[in-house]
Amino acid sequence: MTVPRRARSGSAHRLAALAENALGAPLPVRLRTWDGSETGPADAPTVVVRSRRALRRLLWDPGELALAQAYVTGELDIEGDLAEGLRAIWAAARERGLRPPRLTLADRARAARTALRLGAVGPRPAAPASQARLRGGLHSKDRDRAAISHHYDLSNDFYALLLDETMAYSCGYWASEKPGFSPADAQRAKLELICRKLAVVPGARLLDIGCGWGSLTLYAAERHKAQVTAVTLAREQAEYVREQVRRRGLEPRVDVVCQDYRDIDTGSYDAVATVEMGEHVGDAEYPGFAGLLHRLVRPCGRVLVQQMSRGHAAPGGGAFIEACIAPDMHMRPLGETVGLLEAAGLEVRSVESLREHYVRTVEAWHRTLEERWADVVRLVGQETARVWRLYLVGGALAFEEGRMGVDQILTVRRTRDGRSGIPLTPGGWYTALEDL
Repeated sequence: MTVPRRARSGSAHRLAALAENALGAPLPVRLRTWDGSETGPADAPTVVVRSRRALRRLLWDPGELALAQAYVTGELDIEGDLAEGLRAIWAAARERGLRPPRLTLADRARAARTALRLGAVGPRPAAPASQARLRGGLHSKDRDRAAISHHYDLSNDFYALLLDETMAYSCGYWASEKPGFSPADAQRAKLELICRKLAVVPGARLLDIGCGWGSLTLYAAERHKAQVTAVTLAREQAEYVREQVRRRGLEPRVDVVCQDYRDIDTGSYDAVATVEMGEHVGDAEYPGFAGLLHRLVRPCGRVLVQQMSRGHAAPGGGAFIEACIAPDMHMRPLGETVGLLEAAGLEVRSVESLREHYVRTVEAWHRTLEERWADVVRLVGQETARVWRLYLVGGALAFEEGRMGVDQILTVRRTRDGRSGIPLTPGGWYTALEDL
């Protein structure tokens, strides 16, 4: 069959030839470009390059961040279901052993010539407005406050659209396979499991570091009658939790403090929880953070750390997440976190992986985002909505494929003579969680 001249010489064919030369293998996707030309396998996900600006981004900065920037600005898209498209691309890349290309000077020159022919040469495109712009020394208090604000102060209304009624922005615990067991049920099961592991009883003093929108704080105070100190660095979160405390009449039991964790100066708590906050501490600062956890809890008191893990490659989650979602975040392999907690004097008593639970949790958030897409766009704009779509889809895949994990690590501060105060068996940690 004779291929029409336009199809042979269109921009899609030029770009595909350039990419295949760099990858050393055929593209695992179908490609469509701004001039309507297409190439690639018909049964593969279709990547649509809507603007020459996407090519210009890649010319200036070939890699993950430029691709993500092109996606969130709408210059590049994946046709159909984004999750299925990315899953197929990842699978094809694994099967073919594809790796990000290391471009030689010759490769860059070839790319520049192709871009020139396609009219894509020009100044570096501006970074999307949704991208973080931080100043100051890494993990200085001012910079940490700005990093936390970028992610968590997007607006309480946005998170109310995305999350369930518990407002828990962390991995749920899918304790039941019964029909109708909802994301909110999974979050309540997680909160109850944490309270049981920490042995929270009426009157117990609980410190919730990185309390978010107060899901654990409110649950422990209401259901278990605990005395809770909730700490967050995000101002909008603090105001939200204070309002919930007032509405529920919990003022005698809950104190909400908006401050850096390094400024916590009181100790002797019966229990300390930090749920997916340790990722924001930083690598060099984590030994000090672990030491603080040890100092804040009384002898025989328990500390629970729920935290994401990742290998040494891309410990911040990758260029996109570090730039657009959680700047300065740092994750490490689980074993290293356990070692740091032990080095601080905490005895590790239980480690439970929740990786598969996070797949379900993030997929539930993504479904909600798509169902409420019009409302989300009205609230935060198209670009930020696309940032979150890419973040949630990519996050679910990372947990699904084992590139990221999340674990609950229960520790105790022993007495000087070695007593832990923990029963020899877990007891009722898991009994009837599905009925909550």
